[in-house]
Amino acid sequence: MRLLVTGGAGFIGSHFVKRMLAAGEDVVVLDKFTYAGNPANLPDGIECRRGDIATRGDVDQIGPVDAIVNFAAETHVDRSILGPEDFVHTDVLGTLVLLQAAEELSARFVQVSTDEVYGDVEPGWSSREDDPLRPSSPYSASKAGGDLQVLAAVRTFGINASITRGSNTYGPNQYPEKLLPLFVTNALDGEPLPLYGDGRQVRDWLHVDDHCAAVELVLRQGEAGQVYNIGADEEHENVELTKMIVEHLGADRSLVRSVEDRAGHDRRYSLETAKVRALGWQPRRDWGEGVRATIDWYRDNRDWWEPIKRSGGFREYYDKQYAARLG
Repeated sequence: MRLLVTGGAGFIGSHFVKRMLAAGEDVVVLDKFTYAGNPANLPDGIECRRGDIATRGDVDQIGPVDAIVNFAAETHVDRSILGPEDFVHTDVLGTLVLLQAAEELSARFVQVSTDEVYGDVEPGWSSREDDPLRPSSPYSASKAGGDLQVLAAVRTFGINASITRGSNTYGPNQYPEKLLPLFVTNALDGEPLPLYGDGRQVRDWLHVDDHCAAVELVLRQGEAGQVYNIGADEEHENVELTKMIVEHLGADRSLVRSVEDRAGHDRRYSLETAKVRALGWQPRRDWGEGVRATIDWYRDNRDWWEPIKRSGGFREYYDKQYAARLG
């Protein structure tokens, strides 16, 4: 199978690329190489093209493929609040352009989405694939828009497309703007850990290897027009993860700073995952072991993340997001 992986130089996408290469597939990557697309995430010798999924000419340069897996997205909620335009461009328009290419190529299509499209989930309930979409942020709204483009394309044009909606994913090589890598790298440098609000927000934590295994299974066995939730049933409060980071690194607890919460912050996500488990998938990484191994990876790979955090682009974002909150 010749497989196009968009956003393949990003966090989850690069892990998926390595997985599919190990499975013997012919993989080509299309990546815009924005701030979160890192060539260092990709194995040597991989066929990789620079391009924007929202530009048809950039997509067409790849040539014929048997399948497209779309990891390309603007993904960070905080950045979507600061500037939502890029999110609509990539997550909605980009998905549409890829679907048009998939139709012409008669290619299998998998849209990698997020549990955030369901919005807040009340205690005692887990989101099901047919639940209404109630996005709270410009990011989750743009991902919901992309998902709806996929479902419309299946019904109207007969495209062989499925959607995966994954929970909070963690692991090595994640850009250090998300909670886990940001707090680990800040703690290693003796910088504050800016914890939003009371830190009691609940997320279902999924290791990147488990996430990629589920996406591969949906690519190979998923049905057209179907959505598959991917979650590990590992619901933990942000304050619990923060405490784990501090204790594992032996960091000063006073580094944890409660700061003003972000606008529209969802309190809890939770996924019903029976559908993907019926295909034969189940998470294999223990949460505690996986988190500690991830913390160790950032501790042992300063050469990967230090250049990112020293860059002007990262510092500009960080100061805009946290300077006032940290006082």
